[in-house]
Amino acid sequence: MENTAVVWKKENGICTITLNRPEAMNALNGDLVNGMVAAFQDCYDESVRAVVLTGAGKAFCLGGDIAAASKYGDGDLQAFFRDFTVPLSRLISDMRQLPKPIIASINGICAGVGMSFAAACDLRICHSKVVFKQAYTGVGISQDGGFTQMVPLIVGFGRVSEMIFLDEVIPADKALAWGFVNKVVAPEELQEETAKMARKLADGPTKAFAASKALINKSMLPFLECQLEAERFGVMSTSLTEDYREGIAVFTRQKVAPEFKGK
Repeated sequence: MENTAVVWKKENGICTITLNRPEAMNALNGDLVNGMVAAFQDCYDESVRAVVLTGAGKAFCLGGDIAAASKYGDGDLQAFFRDFTVPLSRLISDMRQLPKPIIASINGICAGVGMSFAAACDLRICHSKVVFKQAYTGVGISQDGGFTQMVPLIVGFGRVSEMIFLDEVIPADKALAWGFVNKVVAPEELQEETAKMARKLADGPTKAFAASKALINKSMLPFLECQLEAERFGVMSTSLTEDYREGIAVFTRQKVAPEFKGK
């Protein structure tokens, strides 16, 4: 069966990758993560000089598809997260190693692993109605997708701690003030402003950009793969807790609100 969870188009030196599960607010499942891996691998094509990552519909990415996780059953949750996080770790590494600049064009809610995707990009632009949410701890699980490596580097120790422990909604203007996004525009201007930014990158010194990105990685992210593996362990461990079962009960509409017991 053809994988349509991610679609991409290469045109005039720019590859636009679109998360294409609008009915699920682009929540991450197996098809989407594998589709993203394939899309970013295709960006090694020498004709591609800049990449745009965006979402179809009203969301950029709501996070992980918790409904899909719940279908594995309690006894198989670790199997689900093992299947899920192995290609996810590869994807984040691929995004950082890609010798082309990547723009996250954040078109709607960006939560959980959606924030990890945005953080793995080189630049982030969103519109003024976009909201962000850490979301992991809200369902009783720890972070993945390089969140704990890259988000602290972008926003700082105190602010990422606020995200994780308070898990409040972050509006676009606050995300800009914190430095998580580079630019906020009006909703009707997002596509045009993204295109302008991508065109500037695609017309720029591609080899110098590639070398610069590699140097940033070496300086700021020398242990990314180790952190991704540590995150995988954390997710697989917390997926077996009673608190996580409380969290997914809300998403599967078995409960209105979680009652965390710290177990």
